Amino acid sequence: MSVHTKVYLPDAFLSAMDAIMPASLSRDDFVAACQRPLRRAIRVNTLKISVADFAEQMAQKGWQLETIPWCDTGFWLQRPDEDLPLGNEPEHLLGLFYVQEASSMLPPQALWHCLSEAPAKVLDVAAAPGSKTTQLAALMNNQGLLVANEYSGSRVKVLHANLQRLGVSNCALCHFDGKVFGPALPDTFDAILLDAPCGGEGTIRKDPDALKDWAQSHIDAISEVQQGLIESAFQALKVGGVLVYSTCTLNTQENQGVLAFLAARFGEAVERVSLEGLFDGAEQALTEQGELHIWPQIYDSEGFFVAAVRKLAKVDVPEPSFRLGKFPYTPAKGKDTQAFIQYLKDQFGFDAKLLNLWQRDGDFWHFPEEANDLIGRVRLDRIGIKVAEPAGKEWKLHQDFVLAFGSQCRPLELDSAQAADYLTGKDLAVDGLAAGGERVLSYQGHPIGTAKALKNKLKNRFPRELVKDKLAF
Repeated sequence: MSVHTKVYLPDAFLSAMDAIMPASLSRDDFVAACQRPLRRAIRVNTLKISVADFAEQMAQKGWQLETIPWCDTGFWLQRPDEDLPLGNEPEHLLGLFYVQEASSMLPPQALWHCLSEAPAKVLDVAAAPGSKTTQLAALMNNQGLLVANEYSGSRVKVLHANLQRLGVSNCALCHFDGKVFGPALPDTFDAILLDAPCGGEGTIRKDPDALKDWAQSHIDAISEVQQGLIESAFQALKVGGVLVYSTCTLNTQENQGVLAFLAARFGEAVERVSLEGLFDGAEQALTEQGELHIWPQIYDSEGFFVAAVRKLAKVDVPEPSFRLGKFPYTPAKGKDTQAFIQYLKDQFGFDAKLLNLWQRDGDFWHFPEEANDLIGRVRLDRIGIKVAEPAGKEWKLHQDFVLAFGSQCRPLELDSAQAADYLTGKDLAVDGLAAGGERVLSYQGHPIGTAKALKNKLKNRFPRELVKDKLAF
């Protein structure tokens, strides 16, 4: 197996790891693991396709899938053309899978493992780029409400793009410092994932320079941020709800130390939940407190930390310090709404009863119904999915709606050549096509976008920002 020849492992870092590494593990194995590139891993998006159907489809392309022990939709991957970017595979564009490091799949699985029933409201405090958010949406089967927050404005766009590609329809996006949730939404969420910003000590296998600026002062600063985030997240959790805290770092200050802070802050309201039995082999990384402290040599993965707590009682919460502006959406009703519902039925055979329709400036949106009682309590930048906007006497479907509900809209199936042309921005010649209205297009049974029907021609409406220059058809 190849190695990273320029992995930077500072002596001070290695000494710090020596001090906390279990006696059953060795520094030599740790260093050797850090010098190996990560195994390629993907997660099947069950919102679009079953694991069995995906495996059968990809076997025809020579893909070899090895199941990841803690995630039955996750696989280590080997394929004939390893040099081809996975993002250019048609199945990636269709949203059938997500490229995700194996350890990253653990926190959502741990959260689900600790729940006794399907949660109505879930919060992902630090969501971008969307790997765990889309995994949570799949576990929820697009039901209930998933609030995905991202502090970085530039990363919100990436988050939305991944939610769109994978057909997520039950999500509300917001853009805050995560410390706002406790005061704004106390005792609201059944389950919360806090995959906290961290020092990234476990990421060196994909970034040889991850530890170039490693210093104790940085650990001190980031652990203070983590304490503020976990305090607020715990306040936003319902009594009886579960919070999973995770990082991709290894030091105890950012991991066990943050949990110790939470226990000291809220006392007997905090119950530790052991992750023993989460998967076969979990005991290799299990701490005495029931957390998973994953060293990279244990499972040949990234370094990671995962812990779970349950809230046993209400806790003190400060008053919110912000004001909300007027909510710009209204429930959809009236003649224009009825006309739109009839248009969906006549043009696409789509039953609008599947939607909870709201309007803004003439555009139609679908909101998860669980979002209703959050309106007026916190600013949600984007709720659910945009469905359509006016286009003359008709409407133009939005890509969000197409990728989430397009398979129920009598799609027009394209062959591989047509799909390649469409996804690279070209119009399509179709003999005998009658002019009028919009068509939903699909490839391999999965919706990819829309086109305007002209005589013998489909006018491409694939979003310009998604057009690809090169595809692996």
